[in-house]
Amino acid sequence: MLRDESRVSLSSEQVSAELDGEAVVLNLKDGVYFGLNPVGSRVWSLLKEAPKSVAELRQTILAEYDVGYEECDKDLRSLLDALQGHGLIDVSD
Repeated sequence: MLRDESRVSLSSEQVSAELDGEAVVLNLKDGVYFGLNPVGSRVWSLLKEAPKSVAELRQTILAEYDVGYEECDKDLRSLLDALQGHGLIDVSD
């Protein structure tokens, strides 16, 4: 379960590239590609800089995009759950 304090970092088992403003991530364990839309790509770029908490990621997205708190939180958690499920990020409490 992701909490606001949960620290999110990129897995060492992935490589990524940016294509036309969107990120494409390859899971090195299973060879599956994962595509990210522009907002997801922004989250990915923030994580490439350094591990961040869920709250820090949400605060940045709220500041940079025209989105409400509830929608942002729901979409961010959904994205992070998917990335974690694909083994592309590590989450620690």
